[in-house]
Amino acid sequence: MSLRRWWDRAHGVTGAPSVRGLGVTAEEWLQAARDVAAAGGRLLSLWASVDASNPAAAAVYAALLTEAGVLVLELATPAHGERAVYAGLAEIFPAATRMQRAAFDLSGVRSSDPDQRPWLRHSAWPADAHPLLPAAATAAAVAEPPNADAAYEFVRVEGEGVHEIAVGPVHAGTIEPGHFRFSVVGEKVLRLEQHLGYVHKGIERRFTELPILAGHRLAARVSGDSAVAFSWAYCQALEGMSECLIPARAAWLRALFLELERIANHLGDLGALGNDAGFAFGLVQFSRLKEDLLRAVDEAFGQRYLLDAVVPGGTQVDVSAPAAHALTERVSAIAQEANALRRIYDEHSGVRDRFAGAGCLAPELAVRLGVLGLVARASGQALDARCDLPCAPYSELAPAKVVRTEGDVAARVAVRFDELQESCRLVGRILASLPGGPHLSSVAAPAAGAFGVGFVEGWRGPVFLALEAGAGGSIHRCHPHDPSWQNWPALEHAVIGNIVPDFPLINKSFNLSYSGPDV
Repeated sequence: MSLRRWWDRAHGVTGAPSVRGLGVTAEEWLQAARDVAAAGGRLLSLWASVDASNPAAAAVYAALLTEAGVLVLELATPAHGERAVYAGLAEIFPAATRMQRAAFDLSGVRSSDPDQRPWLRHSAWPADAHPLLPAAATAAAVAEPPNADAAYEFVRVEGEGVHEIAVGPVHAGTIEPGHFRFSVVGEKVLRLEQHLGYVHKGIERRFTELPILAGHRLAARVSGDSAVAFSWAYCQALEGMSECLIPARAAWLRALFLELERIANHLGDLGALGNDAGFAFGLVQFSRLKEDLLRAVDEAFGQRYLLDAVVPGGTQVDVSAPAAHALTERVSAIAQEANALRRIYDEHSGVRDRFAGAGCLAPELAVRLGVLGLVARASGQALDARCDLPCAPYSELAPAKVVRTEGDVAARVAVRFDELQESCRLVGRILASLPGGPHLSSVAAPAAGAFGVGFVEGWRGPVFLALEAGAGGSIHRCHPHDPSWQNWPALEHAVIGNIVPDFPLINKSFNLSYSGPDV
């Protein structure tokens, strides 16, 4: 069966545009995944959900990104126990491995793939307890204190002169925890294996304790550097389920917030990348520009970081004409200064030497690993949901897609510079063309059992969120997905053949979220 036939069989899903859902059998589950992969599609997310009315039953979901849109597959399975095994997708989509392991840790639904190591648990709860199962199903297990796990089974590299370097999980400075196990000869990296999950926060369980009309605030805090993207995705799902049409001004304001978030992150990254290349001048200058932007955002909206700006039905804040004028001038000045700094980066021989050729991720490997977002665009993958599957107002704004093919640190830096300029242009366009009218409409809680999705291109890549309504205005299940899930494994490949001292620079050029995948 071709991808077209799967798409034609599927039905519309409320929320994000161009999303369809399809219930499948075990055989269709694998065949649909193969057909999507053969057509150049990617795995966007994978998660499990226990049936609210029948705790012994569950479903495994896979969101597949195709040219036509997002296809959400639903496979029924037992909720836990020996029969709760479904066909794993790791051979088709390598990024599925960690998602499947996390789904088991949380929901007790296991894939058939061979890698069964725990991913999120870290002995925080007993092995036979699963936080997203109903309380009755886990009460006996959680009554017993968890036993310490055996040492995590890293894959060993054997050979003369090979030794291991363990880095983390606790790092210097303010970086979040993650363990990196290097196998090296001298300083040359033969293999890197990551072990993450140290910042697991119980967010998916916490969602089930909140009213559905209040969940956007928690969504905004899944990964603080992508607050607008996650809260917009949540509201997009909720509004679709509630059949709420937000005002045109609200849609444009959301796009404004999203582009400001993109600018702030790119400014911070460009400074940090200069610093990691031994060019502290770049860190100082880009830190100054980021601070200028955050102060301008605070003056316009009352928040430096827009954690609570996007709310169900529209936006919490509006922008006055004087504030819009001041913000336009500030962003325009930042764009000009960033262009000047780009010339300095390009002409500095030491910076060029550190960036060029480091941490290469070849386009063909990027396809095989299913990378997303900025990292994908730096490796020849022309993927940007703002252009490919736009929601309002991006179909009207028509942002330019930025793509490089080299796949090294220099390419990821170049993509940031280009996207920074394009986002500054979009901010100016939005502020000049902001529709009049209200910026907020009312939203009613959806009926129990309603299902919706959100899909927003954040600064790092596409943010996906699936939302299921519970009884009485509650949340039965909310699954937020950060693109770092797909891109962390790609970092393991990009560092091979490089020297250990270049790892901080390569890692920063990806700048993946520890917190986003560890919900």
